[in-house]
This record gives sequence, C-alpha cells and structure tokens, in this order.
Amino acid sequence: MLDFAQRVDTMKDSAKVMYDLFHAVTDPRTINFASGSPANETLPVDEVREIAMEVLQKDGRGFEALQYNNPTGILDLRKIVAEYLLPRRGIEGASPDEVLISTGGLEPLYYACQLFINPGDTLLVESPTFMHAVEMFKMFEANCVEVECDDEGMIIEDLKAKQEKYNARMVYIIPTFQNPTGKTMSLERRKAVAELANEKNFIILEDDPYVELRYSGEDLPAIKTFDTTDNVVYANSFSKIFSPGNRLGYIYAAKPIVDKAFDIKTATNSHTAVLPQILCAEYFMRGYYPDHIADARAFYLDKRDHALEYVKKYMPEGTKVNTPDGGLFMWLQIPSDKIDTRELLEAAKEKLVAFVAGPGFYIDEGKGLNELRMSYGHLSYEQLEKGISTLAELIKERI
Repeated sequence: MLDFAQRVDTMKDSAKVMYDLFHAVTDPRTINFASGSPANETLPVDEVREIAMEVLQKDGRGFEALQYNNPTGILDLRKIVAEYLLPRRGIEGASPDEVLISTGGLEPLYYACQLFINPGDTLLVESPTFMHAVEMFKMFEANCVEVECDDEGMIIEDLKAKQEKYNARMVYIIPTFQNPTGKTMSLERRKAVAELANEKNFIILEDDPYVELRYSGEDLPAIKTFDTTDNVVYANSFSKIFSPGNRLGYIYAAKPIVDKAFDIKTATNSHTAVLPQILCAEYFMRGYYPDHIADARAFYLDKRDHALEYVKKYMPEGTKVNTPDGGLFMWLQIPSDKIDTRELLEAAKEKLVAFVAGPGFYIDEGKGLNELRMSYGHLSYEQLEKGISTLAELIKERI
C-alpha cells in the first residue's frame, strides 16, 4: 500500500484525542464528561416530527426536500440567519446572499482554511483552544501558534507581538463561552482584535456556536460588528440550538468571500442536505425557537449550578473551576504538579468516567497537565455527582 499523504501524519495527535472523545460518546455505560452534546431533553423531537410529517407531502415541500438545491443553502434558512440570528449578535443589515449554509459547524472552518491558508502559513489560536479546529488546521499544514489568554480572552499585547513576529494569515477565536474554558472575551478586546485585523490586514475566524446558550450576564456584540474592512469571517452552528444530528451550520462574510466559499462547497459536497435545512427553517418560521431557547437556558443553568456544587463538595481544596455564563463547558485546574490528566483519564475510563485531558487543547508541549474539560449539560444529576465524586477520588489518590 502507498504511504498516506503528509497531512495525515501532521494531524495524528489531535486525531487521537478526537477518536477517544467520540468513542466515549458512543459507549452508553460511560459517564461522559467528554462530549459537548446538548441534552436530549432540549432536542425538539415532537416539533420536528410534526414539521416532518407536513413537509414530506407531495403538496407540501416533499419534492423540494428530496431534490438538489442551491449550494449556498435554501433561501428560507439564509433569511433566518441574516434577518433573525445575526441581529441578535449585533450584526444589522446582513443579506441572505452573504450567508452560506454548511454541513455542521466545522465546515465553515474548512472553507476559511481553503480560502486563506497555504501550507506553512501561521495561524494564531487561543491558549488553550478547540482541539477539533486544530486538527483541521494541521490538516492544511498550518503553523499553529498560541496566543496567551486570561479571563477576558486573548491578551492583546501578546496577539500584537505574535502577529508581528509570524505575519499570521488568520486568527481563530471562540469569543463566547469558549471551548474548552467556558470563558468569554470582553467587549474591549473584541473591539481591539477587530481593529488590529483592520489595521494589519489578516483574517479573524470568529467561531460562535455557543453564543445563544447564555444563562447569566449580558449579551455582547460579535467581533464581526466591529469589522470595517471585511476581515472577519463569522461562523456558527445550529447543533446546540436545534439539533446536532441534522448537521447544520453557516458562514457569514463579505459577498466576495461567500462567492469563493460557494466554489469550495460545490467541489466538496455540492450542497448541504436539504431536508434538515427545511426542518430547521420551518422550526424557526413557526415560532418554536424563543420558548425553546429560553427553556434550554434554564435547563443548562441548573445543570451548571449542580456541577459547581459537586466540584466544591468533592474536589480537593484549591481546585480552580470557572463559572461559565453560558455554553456547555467548565475548566478545572487541579492544585498539584503530580497530576497528569492524560494518565488520570486512563484510570477514569476503567471506572467508566470520561473527560478530555487538558494537554489536548494546547499546541505547546507540557501545558495543561493538571487541567481538564468537563461538559455538564447532557448528564443527569445522578451522573454528575457520581462522575465528579469518582474523579475526585482518583485525583486525591494521586496528590
């Protein structure tokens, strides 16, 4: 057999982490803190069944649902993005022609890499950052460089220094309820990174899939709202607010960028599946969304509070944990240099508990050894308590 392409070797470490994560997702016995899945209780099964039964009729939208369609996505769904969802992020005046519907939330990242990244180009990321994105960036043979972060997001001075040093083509940011830390970039820094991109002429890839899941604090405008030179590409997903199984996301950018993304889309998979687009569009058009998202926020707020309670109750003194204002993740730092969460994960899996070890979220070796990500939204209260107490026992044994 011939050797694999070079890109396969460059992404092997991040691919291994993702393999372990998805394996945990599919094992029903495991208390799975690893997956960022929405809770089953928040999935609109009854409403989607009702919509599907009406849509899949010859005198309904049945033929449209089962036929080829526009590579940019059906107009109904692009209008919902442009005229309803984007204004909620402070983005006014968007046109449906500036929106392209994707297959899931990762495909917009793929478009951006295809459009702007050549092998060897430098791409700046948060420290730590979303490992699945890093896997994709490495597939494009990008040189990923970390920018230091604090509780307000990327530290602007470090971003400026790294941008000047590496002449980076793109900066990848998850500004709201960041994966993995759950932190949110401040308003001042959102403005600052947009201004820097405007000045230095690099792309900001703004990935915002958790923004609608805010259950405390105040909404902040997207980085895109401060873009005056079309240098911000805004990516989002319907996975956390409608259904991950329907694999829907979108990209919003200047028309020339979307036009080029159209070319990539036609070369990749022609268009996103039409039936899920119709189901999602009808869900919004029939007015189900406002009550749905309000219920989901209340549901996740209660799960967050219980998870924090159990962390405080069971974890060793000195354990640091953030209190996210939304999203699905909390970030734990264990107060010991004796902990390697990669080894801890192997021991936890023997007790049927899974999480994601901290080092997998960093580019630089040696970081995150005493850190881990926990996703709490989809687990029952009993699973939360049992899983956290089990992890706490294993940690205490080691320190």
